Formats: sequence, C-alpha cells, structure tokens
Amino acid sequence: KGWKQMSTEHQYAYVIDINKCIGWGGCVRACKEENDVPEGVFRTWVERYVLTEDGVYVDSPKGGAEGFEPISEDLKEKAIKSFFVPKMCNHCENPPCVQVCPVGATYKSPEGFVLVDNDYCLGCAYCVQACPYGARFINPVTKKADKCTWCYHRVKNGRQPACVEACPTKARLFGDLKDPESEVSQIFKQNKWMVLKPHMFTSPMCFYIELPREVA
Repeated sequence: KGWKQMSTEHQYAYVIDINKCIGWGGCVRACKEENDVPEGVFRTWVERYVLTEDGVYVDSPKGGAEGFEPISEDLKEKAIKSFFVPKMCNHCENPPCVQVCPVGATYKSPEGFVLVDNDYCLGCAYCVQACPYGARFINPVTKKADKCTWCYHRVKNGRQPACVEACPTKARLFGDLKDPESEVSQIFKQNKWMVLKPHMFTSPMCFYIELPREVA
C-alpha cells in the first residue's frame, strides 16, 4: 500500500472513518482555538461531497467550522449519496514539501511529524505549491508557512490532537502504530483503509475508512 515502517520508538498515524463523520465542525473549531489559526485559513477542514449521476458536488463553507446547511431540493433530488470528508496535512513518509524547501525550514521529526521551523521559514510558498493535498498556506499574521502539526505539542505530552478530542462520534482516531493495543493499530491490521491520491507515492500517514473512490 505504499506504507513503510520507520526505525523510531513511535510511528504515529491518523485514521478517519467517513461513515462516522457528521459534518458538525467542532474539530475545525477546536483546531483553530488550540493553534491560534487566523480567520480565513484552516489547518484542518471538512468537505461535503454529494454524488449524483451528473458528477460530484463538493463544498466546504468556512472550512466546515460552522457545520453545513441542508443541500438544496434540486441537488437532493439528484443525490445518490452524500458524506463528509475531513482533510488535513497527511504527514507523508515521502513529503514533497520537505524536498522543495530551500532552507530546510520544513522537516520531519523523529516520530514522523512533518513540521515547520518558523525561525528559518522564508515564506516563499514553495511548500504550499508542492503539497498535493492543499494542506499548507501562508499564515496571514506570521507570513510563514503553516499547516496541521497533528498537535505535536500535545502528543509530546501524552495527549491527543485537539480535533480528535473534539469529535463526538470518534470519526477521528490518532495513535501509535508501534503500540499493538492502540486503536489505529487494530484498524490498520484489518487492511480496509485507503489514502488520498495514492498515485502521488507520498505514502501518507493519514488513513481513511470507507473512502469513496471519487474522493481518493
């Protein structure tokens, strides 16, 4: 599947169960509060997909932070299926953003987190362009590259990412693949997951359950 284990004490992974996401938006709000994310940009966001015979309708008003309005009657008549897909940095094993950074400001931690060192970042946005998942942006306040860190500061202190704690349906899970008892390890063993854009060969560490092929 493109995933390979790293020789570190921990190997963290993120799992999203599409069937459990209700598009509530509490995850996005929790992320913004925890990480002081400015208005208009998002470290994590939720997209709504509506599959019809004519194609796929996608929207994500305000990043899904305030939930979603009911779909229109016209669209409802055409809808075959609708669902929500949370998105964020995939903390890839082979991250293109690290490769293109001219000063090494984007790097991988020993645990596999892809992070940005603001002291070195030039704000050139090369990494923003290189990310195939649209997960990076230039922070309008700091003028530096910004993105989801999987709440690295919380994980280092034995806590879960803010978005995971905020999810009322446990659609978001986070844990250590090297811990055989962790929920993500159990799910990973079932081999029923998919990743976004597998053809990019970035080996994402964000895994989706029941992800429709129209999204992948």
